[in-house]
Amino acid sequence: MTEPSKTRLFIKPWCSWCQKAMNWLDEHGIEYETIDVTADEAALEEMIRLSGQDLSPVLQAGGKILADFSPEQLPAFWKEVSSQKK
Repeated sequence: MTEPSKTRLFIKPWCSWCQKAMNWLDEHGIEYETIDVTADEAALEEMIRLSGQDLSPVLQAGGKILADFSPEQLPAFWKEVSSQKK
């Protein structure tokens, strides 16, 4: 898959959707930075600023934000982000 630049995943470690999102990204060989918003108040504030809410997971990729999503939304989002890089 094409790799959109600067992929970051804001998570809460106990969040099952966060774990599923990480699994999906890993399975597709996508490099990303994991940001635990429960351990870093500044990261939580950034996630809220980017997404408009405090629910996780939040994925930032290719200048786009996917907030409070289910893992089933990842393929379509990644396809959209990847197609913009071409």
